[in-house]
Amino acid sequence: MLILLAIVLVIVGLAGIVVPGLPGPILIFAGLVLAAWSDGLTRVGVGTLVIIAIVAAATYLIDVAVMALGMKRLGATKRAMAGAALGTFAGLLFGLPGLFIGPFAGAVLGELTAKRDVRLAGRAGLAAWIGFFLGTAVKVGLAFVMVAIFLADWLVAKER
Repeated sequence: MLILLAIVLVIVGLAGIVVPGLPGPILIFAGLVLAAWSDGLTRVGVGTLVIIAIVAAATYLIDVAVMALGMKRLGATKRAMAGAALGTFAGLLFGLPGLFIGPFAGAVLGELTAKRDVRLAGRAGLAAWIGFFLGTAVKVGLAFVMVAIFLADWLVAKER
């Protein structure tokens, strides 16, 4: 029964990587910990779970870092970067449409308060939007890395 619950948590967590409102990496990690705990940590040990926890934590840094790096490269102001971050969080309140519009709108508004140049504001918004989607793609990859690390340890231990 614990394994079934663990699988459900991982599946919901994988969906949560892209669906707003679900803490995807946390759910994946919780499912993997539950699966490891279900057999007394004999197949997957604490060391592996620590590595998976580090990967899970990294997924939360990815969104902001990728967006900020892309915006900085295009010369956006710090206000635009802060606006994009705030827009992303505000967008969570409006579901999937908010996640599409939030980073863009936040960056545009932040850039407009700093330079009042519509062209630069549009570029900052586009950079935030592209950064958000690149960050999401990297998060999906890291989610599968978490599962792969777990499965590699689980299957290797099973052969011993």
